[in-house]
Amino acid sequence: MVLYNQDDVIGTERIFEGYIFNVRVDTLKKRDTPAIKREVVEHNGGVVICGQPEANKLILIRQYRYPVNEELIELPAGRVEKGEDRFLAAQRELTEETGYVGKTWRDLPPMYSAPGFCNELLTFYQATDLIWQGKNLDEDEETEVLIVDLNEAWSWVLQGKIRDAKTVAGIAVLAHPL
Repeated sequence: MVLYNQDDVIGTERIFEGYIFNVRVDTLKKRDTPAIKREVVEHNGGVVICGQPEANKLILIRQYRYPVNEELIELPAGRVEKGEDRFLAAQRELTEETGYVGKTWRDLPPMYSAPGFCNELLTFYQATDLIWQGKNLDEDEETEVLIVDLNEAWSWVLQGKIRDAKTVAGIAVLAHPL
């Protein structure tokens, strides 16, 4: 088996540049092997917020997601703008989508969303000592805020009621700490 890495790139073609992500095709080659291509979705990354108004409660949001044509239950999250500080992005997203401001913040483990084809790194935070300030949604967003028991949120994962990967991961980190 031949393992390819970034040192094996012999060419790159950018095939799409968009508002949220870009797509490139890299050509990779090692000595004495045929060239191969890898499609890569480039993304600035995102933040995911595990907001907890109380110790065993969790803020989730219900919102429509166009690509899957469904309303999903998710943790508040959003993309990081180019050059934006991830922590400031997390603070912004929590307030935009839920109306809450967190006074106490803690880093949780970061995770790649889909490393087989995308470089998006999701940075997770826990926010506590929450204060209601009011939502500040983007013009194309509408969210319903749900405050649920952490055990209930985990049961929703097991029942398939929550199917968003970043939300499953965030709930698992909170519900099953080491």
